[in-house]
Amino acid sequence: MGIPMNLENTMSAPTLPVETGNPNMVTIAKRQQLQDVMFHRITQGFSLLVLVALSGIIASLFINAWPAFQKFGLNFIWRVEWDVVNEEFGAAIAIVGTLASASIALLIAVPLAFGIALFLTENCPTWLRRPLGTAVELLAAVPSIIYGMFGLFIFAPLFADHFQVPVQELIGSMPLVGFLFGGSTNGYGILAAGVVLAFMVLPFVAAVMRDVFEIVPPILRESAYGLGCTTWEVVRRVVLPYTQKGVIGGVMLGLGRALGETMAVTFVIGNANRLPTSLFSPGTSIASVLANEFGEASDMHIHALFALGFLLFVITFIVLALAKWMMVRAEKAKGL
Repeated sequence: MGIPMNLENTMSAPTLPVETGNPNMVTIAKRQQLQDVMFHRITQGFSLLVLVALSGIIASLFINAWPAFQKFGLNFIWRVEWDVVNEEFGAAIAIVGTLASASIALLIAVPLAFGIALFLTENCPTWLRRPLGTAVELLAAVPSIIYGMFGLFIFAPLFADHFQVPVQELIGSMPLVGFLFGGSTNGYGILAAGVVLAFMVLPFVAAVMRDVFEIVPPILRESAYGLGCTTWEVVRRVVLPYTQKGVIGGVMLGLGRALGETMAVTFVIGNANRLPTSLFSPGTSIASVLANEFGEASDMHIHALFALGFLLFVITFIVLALAKWMMVRAEKAKGL
């Protein structure tokens, strides 16, 4: 019997060796794997470097503040004495001034920032959106010393003549609220510091809010408008729930800037070591005390200043922790 032609050709054809792997591809894969491991370790090192630096700051503050805490105990937090000569120190006046001025700044800046961000993302004409947004961001680049000089030489005289004097004459004698507007009308005090701080934190909060408002998918906005919602309804029911984390983050960024601001507050807060009795009363803050007295401090005085710095860090940490807790609680409420 004859063998078919095609079968004969198949049987007689030489068998090619099967290639198990390209050495070049294996080398490339190993090199890429090594690069991934190195990149992971380098980025991990950067992250750990931040933690190490933060831990070092906390440790140095606490070590230098310990003699003050050891002498005065926890009473240091609510003591009102600040007597450099007799080395009697307390942080209550500085803490009250810090929290009061920062709170006033947020009460003024957050609504304004929300309005600016809402206008830029919802109602602003296209030709005006970019220059107006750039102008708002440029305010963040102004050094704090410039804000302080503006507050001292320009804002304070105008604030005294056109706000403090008329408001005190109108409301100062009223019951229940009149005491808030008593005191000297010289343009300086807790309220003036809060207003200047509001100018400083406004661009940060507005820029963050604008950026997070812009990341809302257009289809969500268009769907809401298609259902007949007004602009405010779209913002309240669509934009704000979608960007809740970013909005809270922007507010906390502004609060952090307000709590730690030094020179601008030092220029206009009055730098008086006494508890403020009204919005027009002069006061002081932790940052302004450190700026005014650190250069000439020694012995227990310098330990007390380090204790103030440590307390400022603790206050900032508590505020950020509360903000994180609020965001987690809001996510649980939405079932996320």
